[in-house]
Amino acid sequence: MTYHIRVFHVPDELAVSARQHVHVELEVIVVRALAILLAQLVAAPLVSETIEIGERHVDLGTFECRDITRSTVLQRVCYDRAQQDLIVGISGRYDRYCSVPAAAVERLLGALSMGQFFNQNIRREATGERFGCRARERLSLGQSVFERSGYRFA
Repeated sequence: MTYHIRVFHVPDELAVSARQHVHVELEVIVVRALAILLAQLVAAPLVSETIEIGERHVDLGTFECRDITRSTVLQRVCYDRAQQDLIVGISGRYDRYCSVPAAAVERLLGALSMGQFFNQNIRREATGERFGCRARERLSLGQSVFERSGYRFA
């Protein structure tokens, strides 16, 4: 049995034209895929992150958060400049500090040792509750109890 295979010779002009056509088709596919992806991103609802601090849930929508990789103490720092609230992630849990000036947070983020700066200047044990949130938290907790019960003030 003998097989004959015929080889077709394609002129260079046709080969180049075919490659250009394939290239243009691929560009169109990529542009369409990007347009669909962008449309999905725009249509997706924006949901802010919520974290748990003790028994409270805190919405981080107004906070600027940074994951910290250069500290063995701090894992994450979130700061709400308008409220001067600082939330720090330490060992997988979050702690909240109130009335922390922006300058203190900037010094924390720029410190050579963030953990040492935090421990000496912000942590409750070192500052004697200077940045405690007790009064504000009590008010917030009291309001949420009434809101949950459905009670309305006249």
